[in-house]
Amino acid sequence: MNLSKLINGTFAVLFTAIALWAVSFFVQMHRELKTLRDHEEANRRRLAAAEAKLAEQQRYLDRLRNDPALVERVIRQKLGYTKDGEFIFRFQENPE
Repeated sequence: MNLSKLINGTFAVLFTAIALWAVSFFVQMHRELKTLRDHEEANRRRLAAAEAKLAEQQRYLDRLRNDPALVERVIRQKLGYTKDGEFIFRFQENPE
């Protein structure tokens, strides 16, 4: 009788230990899954922002390829080019 109680007690302790380990394992896996889902969502937002920026840059590039007025304006602004008879005035701020 004592041997059967000892065996049953050992199995009960062993089952409880395995159950506690399984619960802690699944809780940890759930936390990791939540973290991975959060990272995935952040990456999706970053991807959407990058795709929007790419589309905007594509539109600008298409305009540069097809719109001579835009090309002229960009060249004038960035490189300081002028037409014949035009003057460019550049003012420097006083360093104080």
